[in-house]
Amino acid sequence: MSCSWMIPVFAILAFVASAAQADVVEHTFNVATLSLPRICQPGNTSVTAVNGRVPGPQVEAREGDTVVIHVINDSPYNVTVHWYMYLTYSSPPDVHGVFQRGTPWADGPAMVTQCPIRPGHRYTYRFAVAGQEGTLWWHAHSSYMRATVYGALVIRPRRAGGYPFPTPYEEKTVLLGEWWNGDPVALESQSFSTGIPAPNADAYTINGMPGDSYLCPETTNRIAKFEVRRDKTYLLRIINAALNTAFFFKVAGHTFTVVAADASYTEPYATDVIVIAPGQTVDALMAADASPGCYHMAISSYQSAIPFPPRPAGFNGNTSTAVVEYVDATATTDAGSPVLPVMPKPNDTYTANQFYTSLTALIRPGRRTVPLTVDTRMLVTVGLGFSSCQPEQTQCNRSAPVVLANMNNVSFALPNTVSMLEALYRNTADGVYTRDFPDQPPVAFDYTSRGLLGNSPLASTGSPSTKVKTLRYNATVEMVLQNTALVGLESHPMHLHGFNFFVVAQGFGNNNGEAAGAGEFNLVNPQERNTVAVPTGGWAVIRFVADNPGMWAMHCHIDSHFAIGLAMVFEVESGPTPGTTLPPPPPDLPQC
Repeated sequence: MSCSWMIPVFAILAFVASAAQADVVEHTFNVATLSLPRICQPGNTSVTAVNGRVPGPQVEAREGDTVVIHVINDSPYNVTVHWYMYLTYSSPPDVHGVFQRGTPWADGPAMVTQCPIRPGHRYTYRFAVAGQEGTLWWHAHSSYMRATVYGALVIRPRRAGGYPFPTPYEEKTVLLGEWWNGDPVALESQSFSTGIPAPNADAYTINGMPGDSYLCPETTNRIAKFEVRRDKTYLLRIINAALNTAFFFKVAGHTFTVVAADASYTEPYATDVIVIAPGQTVDALMAADASPGCYHMAISSYQSAIPFPPRPAGFNGNTSTAVVEYVDATATTDAGSPVLPVMPKPNDTYTANQFYTSLTALIRPGRRTVPLTVDTRMLVTVGLGFSSCQPEQTQCNRSAPVVLANMNNVSFALPNTVSMLEALYRNTADGVYTRDFPDQPPVAFDYTSRGLLGNSPLASTGSPSTKVKTLRYNATVEMVLQNTALVGLESHPMHLHGFNFFVVAQGFGNNNGEAAGAGEFNLVNPQERNTVAVPTGGWAVIRFVADNPGMWAMHCHIDSHFAIGLAMVFEVESGPTPGTTLPPPPPDLPQC
């Protein structure tokens, strides 16, 4: 059976390890510009992509493999690539007798762990895939380039069929993204220069395609298609690679069982809607148990901001689609258009919170457990404020304030002469960064009161600076991430490089420090993540162990917020042994 109006079967772009037991996965990424057709507008636009396609190649490995990626930059822009995983050191021999090989120099964020790869240059990323299984991804970590420079990173169990759930019939990678009809890098540059937010995306995409909901000729044949067989179960590897938008995800006539999030297994959770913030991944089983036919897979934006809509220009309220088609159906079922699911309202925070708070970790032998004692406690506000135009903002209206993002009222700025990790390694931090990121906000106030909107004194943010929080090796950190209402409440997806963390509690309002005493902390099976969507007008408490020496960024994965300072960096000191000491940089590390 075939939906007659559709294009040929969508083929996932993948690089597969050559053998099940391969210990080295090697790939070459050619980064260059290409011309692609606009959506609902005539003509083409120039974008940067890897190997001539959007999304880029899928990298597949098994737990324990070594990944080697050669990046050749033939684009006109500086490039780095971030691997959405924690990069480990060689473990001491008494830890199961296994050495885990990796390096923090391969993490990728520009000017934090490396200088960018300049046009016409190349760099090879080498890292071990150790202690992680599931769906991760890679993306450019320099400017809005990641709008088109991204792809999936799938880590399978060391042995075939090693999942803690029934082995699916097939796996399908589902990459969610945003598309601009202009060059995203140029849009970001213009936004910074003027101090005016960049325009919203022109379309949302599933595996790089907008689907059939945009009602213009340019999208007629640009829809992803997933073939299924009745009564088979499929593992959907869902990745939100969008720059700025959280999504509701549904498939008409079907339900899901979530089994992992951010490459950490979860207790099975049944739902008909998945909510996924920028940077997050979700693995979900889907049974093909509907009547044979064609069904729409759909995404729509979750707009968490209060007041709503969040920006003067509003938001993109479109629903983007793909098609799930039963290949073993009879021709008589191919009648009409695919069924479209009923999507939540854009500001349905109840549904988002229900999903986010329902996930718990799967308890299984050998899994990491939440630390029960805490060495370092931090209360960190995350939100937006106002400041004056920066000298580099040459087109900025200097008679009016501009929006800056901040953590504990510190707006983060990247250095421009040397990477922070190299400054740490060479002991030349002076003039590059300072070690005074605060553990508390400068003033305590009613953080989430809607009456704060427009409170100029509290919303005032100083000039951007480069501050880090220093952690001793193996310290246990508990961080309360508290949303603020100074320029509007909004859910911020906070991503931590170098570590997974446990989300031990989350809620709405102000965190008054009483959650632990009231028994609200989950210290048994809290979900383990690398990106947490801090509730709009609320808070989340995370814990992690600082056992990875180096420089590790923590930032909002809404890129329009990261670009204006919603970030900080942890400086983790070396441990007592050679295997826990910051190693030297690789010989081909790019120079500024």
